[in-house]
Amino acid sequence: MTALSAYLCPVCTAPLALAATGKSYQCVQGHCFDLAKEGYLNLLPVQHKHSSEPGDSKAMLNARRAFLEAGHYEPLANAISAILNNEATAMNQPLRLLDIGCGEGYYSRKIHMMLPNIEWHGLDIAKFAIAAAAKKLPNAHYVVASSKRLPYCDQYFDVVLRVFAPSDEDELQRVLKPFGRLLIVTPGPRHLAQLKAFIYHDVREHADAIACPAGFTRITSQRLSYWLETYPSERAALLQMTPFAWRANYERQQALQAPEILRIETDFILSLAEKNC
Repeated sequence: MTALSAYLCPVCTAPLALAATGKSYQCVQGHCFDLAKEGYLNLLPVQHKHSSEPGDSKAMLNARRAFLEAGHYEPLANAISAILNNEATAMNQPLRLLDIGCGEGYYSRKIHMMLPNIEWHGLDIAKFAIAAAAKKLPNAHYVVASSKRLPYCDQYFDVVLRVFAPSDEDELQRVLKPFGRLLIVTPGPRHLAQLKAFIYHDVREHADAIACPAGFTRITSQRLSYWLETYPSERAALLQMTPFAWRANYERQQALQAPEILRIETDFILSLAEKNC
């Protein structure tokens, strides 16, 4: 085997090394994981799955891809890039970054165009999403894995990015370097308020601040808000991206599709925190 990699074996937590063939990773206990033809690594053992295909379905992934590729969240990608650029400048070195819940890699691709020197790692529990991400950005390092069991070495990353994704506080602490950064994107109070009005009788706003994960200190927080003009097909895709899609019965979906153009607010909160040491 060659030199050790960023990865830990998901079965025994021993370090994984790239085999001499360059086509698989193996630990000293003999557990072996082959690289997929798209270039990603599946580090989600069967015993850690709660279903045969965990994560978002193909339909949900296709809807999200269509909506994001139309550029509706590009201002958010630009805002994330600006924060990461500031961090890279301050550290004066290329960043090792992990995108938790990266989906099909939209933010990876957008940010990589602006910051090509980042060593980019992406993780998602949905195999279909990771396969799509790896196809479009082969220079990045994508794995199928759970955010509750990050298959990475201790203190490997300078930055962890979390856009609308869950994570485990202890695992965040473990994989970040001393004084590493955690960048979290959450919905602001008015996020998709007009869309939610078609789904819920009582539309409640999100909180305007989130609690900082244990072991981290907030450095900065900024709010990004703008309006989208959406057509019916775009709203259908947007609805599939959201957790409240499950509450939308047929009548409410039809009502949502009725207007030719509907203006919808986007509202994001970007919080940057530092790991306590």
